[in-house]
Amino acid sequence: MDKTFDFDYLFGASLSDIKQMDTSLLRGKVEKTNTRTFFGGWYWQPGLLGKLFKGYDRYLLVCETRALSTWVFCILARLLGKSKKIYFWSHGWYGKESSLEKTIKKFLFRLPKGGIFLYGNYARKLMIDEGFNPQKLHTIHNSLDYDRQLEIRKELRVLPIYRDHFGNDNPNLFFVGRLTEVKKLDLILLAMAQLRDKGQCYNMTFIGDGKERESLVALTKELKLDQKVWFYGACYDEKVLSDLIYNADLCVAPGNIGLTAMHTLAYGTPALTHNDFPYQMPEFEAIREGETGTFFNIGDVNSLAESISRWFNDKKGKREEVRNACMKEIDEQWNPKFQIKVLKNNLK
Repeated sequence: MDKTFDFDYLFGASLSDIKQMDTSLLRGKVEKTNTRTFFGGWYWQPGLLGKLFKGYDRYLLVCETRALSTWVFCILARLLGKSKKIYFWSHGWYGKESSLEKTIKKFLFRLPKGGIFLYGNYARKLMIDEGFNPQKLHTIHNSLDYDRQLEIRKELRVLPIYRDHFGNDNPNLFFVGRLTEVKKLDLILLAMAQLRDKGQCYNMTFIGDGKERESLVALTKELKLDQKVWFYGACYDEKVLSDLIYNADLCVAPGNIGLTAMHTLAYGTPALTHNDFPYQMPEFEAIREGETGTFFNIGDVNSLAESISRWFNDKKGKREEVRNACMKEIDEQWNPKFQIKVLKNNLK
């Protein structure tokens, strides 16, 4: 974005543990403010209103319903009759909104005259169904460090990582990310035990660390899966991660999958996650049933076991075909080049 457009930036202080970017990399003017929080999770970004009276003709705002400064900025822009266009970048609709949430969102998302950039087509369809103008809803998706991933891809090759560790030729499942309760990772172990009892054996590798590690280790022992589960631990070396992902067969994420889908598909490995889309993150759309992954019924161990088994039965001997489909999905839609094209076509 910084290389393509003549942008200036206003950053508020982070309200979470997400690490902020190194803003010295940006050529545009950068201002930072201390976000002020209020009772009930509402917040205000100082310095935003003043930008309305500067010489800008386009505004791109991260949109959240609890951002009071965004509400006031947009309403004031309309009252002043400004010809300047405001755009939102947002998750938009989830599909689980209450009647009150729908009312609030319908008012807020109709304030910008420019349009709304959405992470997914699922949210776009829901908003169209709610009466929003399709011409103002633009799917922009999400992405990771795509250029770096492309360079790493050139070096990827089939390695006996899992055969060397497990000493068998079983299909290899894996999960990469924080080992937390919300990820529902115990379902993987329960499904593996169920499949083993039916004569189907799989290996499982947990790449990451977190509060749930001890309980997962204990459950592994209880289910007598010690020889089939590898707690690899945290890894921040992208080259090492790429080898682990490329040489696995299926990423299993029983909770919300989020950017994990971007990571695993980029290196050619399909993903399995739950099918309750109102409670998913937008990246689930990169999973195309039967091509780049599959789904199971949320919270259902039997369904998860069935989905794992069905995937390997259907894709037997088609590993390279699946690899190509996964990478193609990322190459066509889930990368910065695609996102810049959407911005250039719509920031008119």
